[in-house]
Amino acid sequence: WTAPIAPARARELVAAGAQLVDVRDADEFARGHIAGAVNLPVAGIEQELEALRGQPVVLYCASGLRSQKAWQVLARRHGLPQVYNLGGMTRWG
Repeated sequence: WTAPIAPARARELVAAGAQLVDVRDADEFARGHIAGAVNLPVAGIEQELEALRGQPVVLYCASGLRSQKAWQVLARRHGLPQVYNLGGMTRWG
């Protein structure tokens, strides 16, 4: 488990070029998301390893549970070094 990063830090990372990733389902993403985010649902996040490798990634979802799961897959299981969990999207501000 990793504690979510501070919203201000998440915004700094994204401003510096980190990929903002919404790990909710496509229908949730379509109903609204943070500007500039890409939708990579947590269920298929492992299929996106090569696309995410080599760049900082900031994950978020609705409540923080799915982004935590995606963080575990990317950072713990596959060793991507620059993966950050914002948690719930309302934390973006």
